[in-house]
Amino acid sequence: MLKKRKKHGYAERLKYMHMLENGISKTFIEQEFGIDRKLLGYLWARYQSEGQSGLLQKQYARIDCLLRLQIIRDIEENHLTLVDASLKYNVSASRLKSWLKIKREHGYDRLAITRPKGRPPKNDMGRPRKKKPEEMTELERLRYENECLRAENALLKK
Repeated sequence: MLKKRKKHGYAERLKYMHMLENGISKTFIEQEFGIDRKLLGYLWARYQSEGQSGLLQKQYARIDCLLRLQIIRDIEENHLTLVDASLKYNVSASRLKSWLKIKREHGYDRLAITRPKGRPPKNDMGRPRKKKPEEMTELERLRYENECLRAENALLKK
């Protein structure tokens, strides 16, 4: 049976941590409240290390390429788990997983490359904007008028 993914707010997360402290199993909490087992384990580890502030959602942190390389090397040399590394460096485990995948497929050099995010600037896309009649030269204005008259003539012929 597939469960809907649900966001778990701070109050719910705190309730889960109190339940774990009272000896209720992770399996019961997972089945009863629909929280993922990995997320629950990660939140438990953060709760034990940081307290209640560890349950708050993290802010997006931009990490430069040197720190990225250092984190990946630390994971590989010291055999850290993704959860341990994410707690140590304050980076999400999913981001670490994607960095490890990039490193495995393309090597360390590819980790140093940062691409700009988002859509390219609009001035490079699509057709050029129309000029206003005041901006056109006399020749451009006559050609535009001629084109409009041809279109009107073609429409009347139909």
